[in-house]
Amino acid sequence: MPAAGKPIGQKPGRLLKRAEFLAVRRGEKRRGRLFLVEALARGDGNAPRVGYTVTKKVGNAVVRNRIRRRLKEAVRTHAADDMAPGNDYVIVGREDVLGTPFGLLKAELSRRLRGSR
Repeated sequence: MPAAGKPIGQKPGRLLKRAEFLAVRRGEKRRGRLFLVEALARGDGNAPRVGYTVTKKVGNAVVRNRIRRRLKEAVRTHAADDMAPGNDYVIVGREDVLGTPFGLLKAELSRRLRGSR
């Protein structure tokens, strides 16, 4: 890993449109205590894409944005290398993300993205 803390592999793209998020829901679901990872193989060899969702049940906008920022940073610094090319991922954050140490969050996210239990 370079000194700046950025991953060496391909930088994942972003899912932006509602239709893209809904398409990923048809794929595999990997449930965990901190978040749910939905994964769908697109069938091409392009860079992986990722989207983030935190429902209103979790809290107000400030809380939801804090959860989203922690997940984005964990993907940027650690878990981007674990994403398979040609896949789309949606990470649905839960409130426990805020109380978890960042090292544990990164490890759990990496494990879920790889698909191991």
